[in-house]
Parts: sequence; C-alpha cells; structure tokens
Amino acid sequence: MSDTLTSALRRARPGRRLHGISAVLLPFTPDGAIDWRSLEQLLANTRAAGLDVAVNMDTGFGDLLTPPQREQVLDCTRAVVGTTFYAGAYPDQSAADPVASYHASIAAILAREAIPVIVQWRGMHALAAAEKAALYRRICALAERAVGFELGPMFAPHGEIWDDATFERIVEIPQLIGAKHSSLDRATELGRLAARDRLRPDFRVYTGNDLAIDMVLYGSDYLLGLSAFAPEEFAGRDRALADDDTSFLSRNDALQHLGNVGFRAPVPAYKHSAAMFLHLTGKLGSDSIHPRAARRPQSDRILLFDCAVRLGLVGDVERTLAERVEPFLS
Repeated sequence: MSDTLTSALRRARPGRRLHGISAVLLPFTPDGAIDWRSLEQLLANTRAAGLDVAVNMDTGFGDLLTPPQREQVLDCTRAVVGTTFYAGAYPDQSAADPVASYHASIAAILAREAIPVIVQWRGMHALAAAEKAALYRRICALAERAVGFELGPMFAPHGEIWDDATFERIVEIPQLIGAKHSSLDRATELGRLAARDRLRPDFRVYTGNDLAIDMVLYGSDYLLGLSAFAPEEFAGRDRALADDDTSFLSRNDALQHLGNVGFRAPVPAYKHSAAMFLHLTGKLGSDSIHPRAARRPQSDRILLFDCAVRLGLVGDVERTLAERVEPFLS
C-alpha cells in the first residue's frame, strides 16, 4: 500500500455500518473477589446499547484468571446476553502442547455457543510466517468461526504484532472471520486493511487502537477496551457514522479525549482507568480491579471527571465532585 497521506484519506468511508464489539471490564469487589452482580449489569448495558460483548479479553483480566474463573465468566455472560458473544481463548503459556491447551479453552467457549478470540502464546514469537499460520490452522480446526488477535507488547508480554507475510497467511484461514489489531499504529492498520481488501474482502479487521478510534472511518470495525468505559456513547457515535451525520465528529472527539487519558503509558493501567470512570459515572460501586493488575493514581479522577462531563455523563456536577472525586484526592 502507498504510504502517502492522500492514499490513506481516500479510504474514508462515511455512511458505513460498523460491527462494534466491546471488551467488557471484569469488575471486582474491594476484597479482591469478582463482582458478579456488577458484571451482569455491565454486560446487560453493553448489549442494550447495541454492541456485541467480548469477555476474558485483556480488559477482562483474562490472562490473570484461572481456567475455572474464565469458565465462570463464560457462564455469566451466556446467562445475560445469550449465544452471540466473543471470548478470549487462552493457552497455558508454559504448555508443552499449546494446541491441546488452546483446544481446551476453545471447547469451553464453544460449549457456551460463543466465538473464540485466539489470544497469543509467547512461543509463537519465534516462528516464521508459514509455521505461525500452520499453528493457527491447527488451533482453529476445532471451531467453525474464530477471531485472530495480534496484541502489541505494550499491552502484555505474550503479545506480538505479526509481520505482513504472517497477516497475509492468517487471512487465508477459513475459520478466521476477522482479526483484532492492537498495534496502536495507524500506518500498520491501514496496511492490514489494504491487504484484506486485496486478499479477502469479507475478512474483518477489528481495530484495537484506543488512541485512534476513528480508524472505523477507513474500513476497520472494532473490538475495543475503550468502549467498555461508555458503550452507549460508542453506539451513538456508530449510528451517527451510519447515518452520515456530522455529529459523528464531535462524538468521536469526545470519546478520543477519554481514550487519550485512559490509555496513556503505562498502557495496562487502562483497566483501572475504566473502573474509575465507571465508578465516577455511577455504573460501578467502586473502582476495584484484579489484585495483581496495574493501577493509576487516584488523581486521575480529575482527568476522568473532565472526560465524563464532556461526554454529558455527569448530571449533578457538584455532587459528583463531592462524592466521587474529592474524597479520593486526600
């Protein structure tokens, strides 16, 4: 693909209908237990907004959960949203037989009639393109439909951004209906879209670029952690794009402001940003997250409060400041 700005801008596709998938935050209680009731509410809110849900992803602390905990999350999601949802498929990172480990995780997802998202295994990093694609073919053999996932290492150490040759081979795997791309780099994602258009136009590139959520203008769909902060606002933005409504621009700008705050370095701490934002906006009773997860300073509430006001999510500004911001700053 040409790397000129003109070539990139020519990809803009206003009026398109998106497939939006939100990687739902897994909430916790202050004592470190999974907050199942709050998870149910977040799932219901996301589905009611019109987005599909994904669980056991990075946003759901999937790499920090035990296999039984991930299965509990699957059961909870199945009970709330039914059969159309997506879920991270994890191998044991130290497994001698990674395919068998993947298949155990995928089997649990398929048993709930969900679609697996293939989370990367560290052992893949050293493989050449043909070897890596062959491994993905073996992993995907168990499922009729699955989604690939290339995750930048700034999110997690098991992540890797594929080279172009690997991506082109991944696109050829028939069970893969798309791939989430989380390099946080526009140029790389534009290259993915160009390759997709050339090789398999029905293959979906799901942007995971929380720092450039307008990639949906250029042909990406999305599977984002940022949408977990405010799924209703994402759904409203998506409708504006489909309707060729210029309010898409201001809606996207406000959401991107939130993304820039929540996903600044260190990137993994965005999950605490999400919990604080959901607490600020009354969607969670606390900002508790997995005990081993990275955290932000409580002073971030000031920035997140500004984001919430800009999005119109704060009804009583003074009361929210008094109850959900100021007490945490001492």
